[in-house]
Amino acid sequence: MSYFELSVVKNGKPVTITLLLVYFLFLNIPLSMAQMTETARDTVTLADAITIALDNNFQLKQAQNNEKLAQAGVLSAKADFLPTLNANMSATRRVGQQFDQATVSFEDKATSSIGGNLGGNITLFNGFQQIQNLRQSQSDYEAQKETTERLRESVIFNTAGRFLQVILNRELLIIAQENLEASQSRLEQIRAQVEVGTSPAVDQFNQESAVAQDELAVIQRENALRNSEMALYRIMQTDSEAQFVFLAPDLSQESEFLIDLGLEEMIDMAMSLRSDLKAQEYRIESAKSGVVIARSAMIPSISASAGINASYNDQFTDPITREKLGFTDQFFDRNVNRSLGISLNLPIFNNWNRRVSLESAKVNLRNSELNLEDIRFQILEEVRQAYSDYQAVLKELETAEKALIAAERAFETEQQRYTIGATTLIELNQANANFVQARSGQIQTLYNAYFQNQLLDFYIGRLTPKLNSNEN
Repeated sequence: MSYFELSVVKNGKPVTITLLLVYFLFLNIPLSMAQMTETARDTVTLADAITIALDNNFQLKQAQNNEKLAQAGVLSAKADFLPTLNANMSATRRVGQQFDQATVSFEDKATSSIGGNLGGNITLFNGFQQIQNLRQSQSDYEAQKETTERLRESVIFNTAGRFLQVILNRELLIIAQENLEASQSRLEQIRAQVEVGTSPAVDQFNQESAVAQDELAVIQRENALRNSEMALYRIMQTDSEAQFVFLAPDLSQESEFLIDLGLEEMIDMAMSLRSDLKAQEYRIESAKSGVVIARSAMIPSISASAGINASYNDQFTDPITREKLGFTDQFFDRNVNRSLGISLNLPIFNNWNRRVSLESAKVNLRNSELNLEDIRFQILEEVRQAYSDYQAVLKELETAEKALIAAERAFETEQQRYTIGATTLIELNQANANFVQARSGQIQTLYNAYFQNQLLDFYIGRLTPKLNSNEN
């Protein structure tokens, strides 16, 4: 369990604000849904919802597949340093007029021949293109890994946000239902009072209107809850008819939020931790390698080759004895040739294609650098905004607690005054509406504070929960 404090400097002295919040359920996420007990199969906690989303998200699966593909690219680039080796065999049957060396004439006959070749080639120098190919593929692989990690963090964060919205809407529905029950009970009391003549009929009409409004509020809250559950099912990518029971995180314990970093320190941490920034830095390294590769195409290259080939022909004869030689004598002795060579390739002109490739590589590098600056600016904006919003919501939470206490006391007072006839039903209903609004505002602020803390960690780049087998 992790606790957090917010250290605020007031009048030159540090002040710690204690809140009715929250510990990170993110730090204990079950490794697999198979580890849920049989009796809790349909009960889903925040950690369970995140695990399901991570297991099912098709975009994350695609990113993981792309990561494997990039890893295969690294292996391919390493293999380019090895020599190539090729072997082939061929057999030919020829029928028709053919020249016979023995009779020095053309004869109508059929001949059969077999040929085989084994050869290899290795690049000795090509302007360091192979080295840069390897560096580029390694940079692409690292960039894809960071991209996958950032996508994983996004899935965690978005799932948590939708899960908390479900819990919040459920809490608001409970408040609306309790208010409706109280309003209906008050209506029954007023009807009884109207019948005995102690209350005017207009009070009954006003209360009936209030009950209708409260019923509408319940319907709206039920609809909001259904919509938020559908949104959560979508990101979990599970059947919307699964009818899971979502368990609320424990927000009842007094905890302290500890933000032991200032804004500038948070920005520095974000610059060192954000996966999307790291991915773009690797893309720049890949683009730099691309420029070197394009330039190396203008440099001469040197390669070496070696080979051995053999052949057999059923009409081949010994030039001295005039006897036909068999397959073994020809293929493994008489008709065997070996070769060893070195070649130099000088690029002179190829319709400006190499020059265009080089310019394209340079433009790609400049665009990658601009994208990096854009990401840095985005991180600055996100962290500053999240930090400001988080400080604001902490103050709002403290104010919401005070407003709830005041609204509750005001409502209780109006109830007592209405009982003795010192106030009107309209004033009582207004006090009740203020109390309901204060309750809703307090619970919304409470969950907003929880969410804003996760948002700040997400923008800093440290939203990386450990997948443990046990959940506290």
